Amino acid sequence: GGGGSQGGLDFFGSKEGAPQGSAERGGLLQEDGAGEKGEEVPGKRKRTAENGRGKRKRKKMQESIPELSENNGIMWMSSLEAKIKGTKDKKPTAEKLERLRREKINRFRNQHKINVQGTDLPDPIATFEQLQKEYKIHPKIMENIRAAGFQVPTPIQMQAIPVMLHGRELLASAPTGSGKTLAFCIPLLTHLKQPMNKGFRALIIAPTRELASQTHRELVKLAEGTGFRIHMIQKAVEAAKKFGPKSSKKFDILVTTPNRLIYLLKQDPPAIDLTSVEWLVVDESDKLFEDGKTGFRDQLASIFLACTSHVVKRALFSATFARDVEEWCKLHLDSVVLVSVGARNSAAETVEQELLFVGSETGKLTAMRELVKKGFSPPVLVFVQSIERAKELFHELIYEGINVDVIHADKTQQQRDNVVHGFRSGKIWVLICTALLARGIDFKGVNMVINYDLPTSAVEYIHRIGRTGRAGHTGKAVTFFTEDDKPLLRSIANVIQRAGCPVPGYIKHFPKLQ
Repeated sequence: GGGGSQGGLDFFGSKEGAPQGSAERGGLLQEDGAGEKGEEVPGKRKRTAENGRGKRKRKKMQESIPELSENNGIMWMSSLEAKIKGTKDKKPTAEKLERLRREKINRFRNQHKINVQGTDLPDPIATFEQLQKEYKIHPKIMENIRAAGFQVPTPIQMQAIPVMLHGRELLASAPTGSGKTLAFCIPLLTHLKQPMNKGFRALIIAPTRELASQTHRELVKLAEGTGFRIHMIQKAVEAAKKFGPKSSKKFDILVTTPNRLIYLLKQDPPAIDLTSVEWLVVDESDKLFEDGKTGFRDQLASIFLACTSHVVKRALFSATFARDVEEWCKLHLDSVVLVSVGARNSAAETVEQELLFVGSETGKLTAMRELVKKGFSPPVLVFVQSIERAKELFHELIYEGINVDVIHADKTQQQRDNVVHGFRSGKIWVLICTALLARGIDFKGVNMVINYDLPTSAVEYIHRIGRTGRAGHTGKAVTFFTEDDKPLLRSIANVIQRAGCPVPGYIKHFPKLQ
């Protein structure tokens, strides 16, 4: 009980009880065996000086290092460090500052869920302003960043931009809609400094035409006022004339799909010259790798070989963290830095996800009608597994009198562009598409994604639902499943659960797909 009363006394730090308090406290310390001879004196001085200050703190002081004088007694150190400090006078201060800086950076990375691997990693940036101060970014580009309404960098931009500005090779993965385009466009423009007539000095490869033209659009916006000439390969024949051996070389950056570029490289003589390319960026690289064909790897190899400059650097960006891409990068890239944001292979957290059991195929249509009846806020994107199914569903929904359209590989490029435009402008409320075509079309502000047919893999699922909840908006994803879908469900349910969305309990007991 004595301890209790002392605690009380101490806690209120009453002045009247002070003398008795100190005495008792002295006793307490003695019992604890902390008050050894060497420490007795400073202990006493502190005791009287800091009468009313909680006994735990005082005890800690006692156990802390004797060599510390009062004024720096606050810098806690282990006794081991204290001994070192005694011997190595001034040295550790630089090391210590470095350690504190590293800890601060690690905290920052953890806070933003940035994972990095590699040696000699450049520090992340916290603001776009830092780019101007530390990396001397073109003021016009800074102005364009602000004009586009980007206030703070997204996590992938915080880390990928400095990595590329340091001229390091990179594999970066972050959920779709998290600002990857800007993450490589800023370093490219900075690295190239100004337009020159040396032919293409930067090359961006995207898996689909839609994605290429979208990247092209963003890059042009970002580079406005800097004079950079940024091109796409529209028609290969025209491109051969424009960029071929006899061309003026008055261009800086090329954005293209691999097929078109390979076509030009295969002409004799090659209809495009990549010998001045200093940066090669592959966007959505996981898409290009995953088609199960080694085709793209070979194409990439041919493209790399055509970029003969000894200073060429490469950066691969992707939405999922694919093992094979990682392996490939470790093998082919020079002291590569791996950056990923969020849990590996996770869906963006801004998407509210739900699984809906619809029983059978006919149940899907019923559920779809229900959703429409309940009212929904367009634009809505509906995914189906095949062109046939896309056409069927389209006819069903048109019949319901909904503003609906469909995009699939049977349509001409012009038709596709028109549909995408109609969807963007709000004329079309519901867009049905096959998974392949939705890859990389940036539908800003899709409010809802409906997986009418279950995606074939978790990676496919992440890509599909990544079309909503982009750039900080919230979105919703509803995934229909039938009895037959159960084998595929476990892995998708895991993704949903990792994103903190509810999953019906019984699904967790489904057998895993082998």
